[in-house]
Amino acid sequence: MSRSATAVSPIRASDAQFTTSVPADGIAGVPQQDVALPEVRNPREVAPGDARELSRMFFGRLRSLEEGTREYQYARNTLIEMNLSLVQFAARRFRARVQGGGLDIEDIIQVGTIGLIKAIDR
Repeated sequence: MSRSATAVSPIRASDAQFTTSVPADGIAGVPQQDVALPEVRNPREVAPGDARELSRMFFGRLRSLEEGTREYQYARNTLIEMNLSLVQFAARRFRARVQGGGLDIEDIIQVGTIGLIKAIDR
């Protein structure tokens, strides 16, 4: 089976594919739970700097949402997708350490993704 990879440059902050009508730190005097989450069209293509900023906002909102609601699922799933590049980065670095250990990169990414999901659910 032949595999190929394509290098993709991160999106610059000016090209980010998300829209919001409120600042990332919320609006003064408005409780965090009343601030709407931005729509992120393609979470996997958000630049790392933007992902950090958005993750803070999504984590703050996730704490105030009731589990099982649509907005909770949107926030949780968006956080997972935005941070998958971090899992892939860590997996590539870890792969070099266990080259002779028989672990495949897909296995490492799978374990890292499960860890990411568990961390977000805490």
